[in-house]
Amino acid sequence: MFTSDELRELYQEVILDHNKDPRNFGVLDPCTHHAEGFNPLCGDHLTITMNMEGEVIRDVRFHGDGCAISKATASLLTGEIKGKTQEEAERIIDAAQEAVTSSGTSDLSPLLGKLSVIAGVREFPARVKCATLSMHTVKNALHGEHAASTE
Repeated sequence: MFTSDELRELYQEVILDHNKDPRNFGVLDPCTHHAEGFNPLCGDHLTITMNMEGEVIRDVRFHGDGCAISKATASLLTGEIKGKTQEEAERIIDAAQEAVTSSGTSDLSPLLGKLSVIAGVREFPARVKCATLSMHTVKNALHGEHAASTE
């Protein structure tokens, strides 16, 4: 078990790593699903593109400009949902949203995998919208809605 200081350090390391070297960064062209997301609070703007075969997310990418938390969350999220069904991806997103907005009483790490580290953002309430932007945008892409906002 980690101490709160160790968790905070791990959170910061992962954010910095995924901001500097984001995974799944780019645009899929052509793609079967896409959506754009915008966070007017800090100016984050990203586009999610994905290719689905039936209910399975075969590939997913994100592109855009944003703060370190926004970019790192998109990097981690796209890594966790690739190869999952739409239903599995939505469960992961719901759990991730709970992780960043709750008091942290439930253990969501088995469902979230590496994305569980993003729960550390709940210590910075002003940054929750940065973390959830990619989550809203992926959900919109999955449902054929092409725009998302954290307003």
